[in-house]
Amino acid sequence: MTITLYHYPRCSTCRRARASLGERDVTLVDLATTPPSAETLRSLWQRSGLPLRRFFNTSGRSYRGGGWKDRLPQTSEADQLAALASDGMLIKRPILDTGGAVLVGFKAEDWTRSLESASPESAPPA
Repeated sequence: MTITLYHYPRCSTCRRARASLGERDVTLVDLATTPPSAETLRSLWQRSGLPLRRFFNTSGRSYRGGGWKDRLPQTSEADQLAALASDGMLIKRPILDTGGAVLVGFKAEDWTRSLESASPESAPPA
C-alpha cells in the first residue's frame, strides 16, 4: 500500500513529519505546487473522520486574507473543497494518507501508531 505525504517543503513541521517516516517509501505531494483535487480532498476528509474545517490552515495567509474565519460557516462543503483544491496553502499540513488512515497535522504518537498498523509492505525493510 502506498503512503502519501501532502506537505509544504518549507514548513518546519512538515520537515519533522517527513523525517519521522524514516526509510519508508513515501509519495510526496507539494501542496503549494500541486494541491490535491476536490475529489481527492473529499476522500481524504471522509476517511479522516474529521470535520472539514480541520482541513483549513487557520494560521496561514490564504485563510486570513480570504476572510475564511467569517466565510467558512456559510460555505457549502462543495465550495470548501473547491477552495482547498484551488489554493494548496489553504490546506492544513501535513496530511498523511496510509491508504487506510488519514491524519491531518503532525502528532508523532498518532503517526507512529497509524504507521505501525499500516500494511507490512509500507514498513521499512528489516
